[in-house]
Amino acid sequence: MNVRHLYSFFLLVSLSVVISSFTQKEDIIAALKTGSVEKMAKYFDNMVDVSVPGKSNTFSKGQAEMVLKDFFALNRVRNFEIQHSGSNPSSNFIIGTLTTGGGNYRTTVYMRTKGDKQLMQGIEFELK
Repeated sequence: MNVRHLYSFFLLVSLSVVISSFTQKEDIIAALKTGSVEKMAKYFDNMVDVSVPGKSNTFSKGQAEMVLKDFFALNRVRNFEIQHSGSNPSSNFIIGTLTTGGGNYRTTVYMRTKGDKQLMQGIEFELK
């Protein structure tokens, strides 16, 4: 394989990772807008740092899903609006405001690249 083909190959791989991470980020934003833990959970890493008022810990995928279901059951989601997001080759983050029936929460989502996917490492909800 000559250098030109090698360069093209790496460019295509990089582009596919960027497109995939964009799609995953958009899926997580859509899940936050509706309070859909099921849609969000498919992007959980094996262990997820979850911080909600009164509870903050590192949980397994299943435990994190239950904690977030409880949070959304108590705080019916009305909307999610992004304030800031960013990325680099190995990670992404989203910061926004989650509007719920129980108040507005500053929400931060942390993601890290594992293989060809961006997986959620943590999510924080802080009452404003």
